[in-house]
Amino acid sequence: MVNWNRRDLLRACLRSLTAQRTSHPFDVVVVDNGSDDGSPEMVQREFGDGPLRVRLLRNSANVGFCAGNNQGFAASNGEFVALLNNDAEADAGWLDALASVFESRPDVGMVASKILVHEDPRRIDKVGHLIYLDGQNRGRGTGEIDQGQYGRVEEVLWPDGCAAMYRRALLEQLGGFDEDFFAYADDAELGLRARIAGWNCLYVPEAVVRHHRASTLGLFSVRRIALVERNRILLAVKLFPWSLLWLNGVYYLARLAAGAWWGMRGQGEAGRFRGISGKVTVAMGLILGDLQALKLLPRMFRKRRQLKSIRKLSPSQLRHLILDHRVSLKELSRQSA
Repeated sequence: MVNWNRRDLLRACLRSLTAQRTSHPFDVVVVDNGSDDGSPEMVQREFGDGPLRVRLLRNSANVGFCAGNNQGFAASNGEFVALLNNDAEADAGWLDALASVFESRPDVGMVASKILVHEDPRRIDKVGHLIYLDGQNRGRGTGEIDQGQYGRVEEVLWPDGCAAMYRRALLEQLGGFDEDFFAYADDAELGLRARIAGWNCLYVPEAVVRHHRASTLGLFSVRRIALVERNRILLAVKLFPWSLLWLNGVYYLARLAAGAWWGMRGQGEAGRFRGISGKVTVAMGLILGDLQALKLLPRMFRKRRQLKSIRKLSPSQLRHLILDHRVSLKELSRQSA
């Protein structure tokens, strides 16, 4: 669990773990990224001697979601490692539901949760992930009313890092999160890289959490938009087969045009950014993200070549996997993340 200046949300998150009904012993590792709101002191004061076995790691600065989680992986020692965002609260059966899937499926390296919107638990935040052909990812089922339509265990592309469980063997093979991503699309990069390495992912509807959305940097943050855009490009350059990558610019322009169309009608992600100032914020974020991505392209191409050592899926198989789990342009443009 990685935390940065979210003391009250972190408290609620940890309390949800004290209520877990599980036969599996588990430890909790909290990695604090230089919070100055009293978060570390709260953890020590309220959970240091409680039923949870909480280990607190304190960084002097915000090293990001990726590096923070990698620290947590190194500090833990279980066969399976669960991630839970500090702005999420788990139902009592969450851990058991995730762990149960691994028992009979050695090919499964990742398990996805049913993530509901905390403010409106009838509504789905994510139940696994989909991806568009330019590298932009979107939660499966995002915004839908939960009517049982995602009520069975099934394959998904990868789990959302908000609430997921990974097999340690997968993390050790792949080295955890790519720290160049810092935050956003990091779970997409790790998940797609794991699929390339031959690991499968299942979604478990009984593993339920409730998530406060966009509480890290805020929905309208230029930095958030820039990180999302930058990491979309980095993911595609590092992992996509060439048959999709060389058309990336075409898919991107199509998404921008569709987003603008629906945004003018007040729908989709662009529709949330009202007026001229809102549109300027989006434009600034996209331009900044593209410029930041350009600086990292040589490093991503080097990492792309290194995939040969873990590759189990051929480029053709990877293309089919992405196409099988793609989000349509209309759905991506009309809905908000």
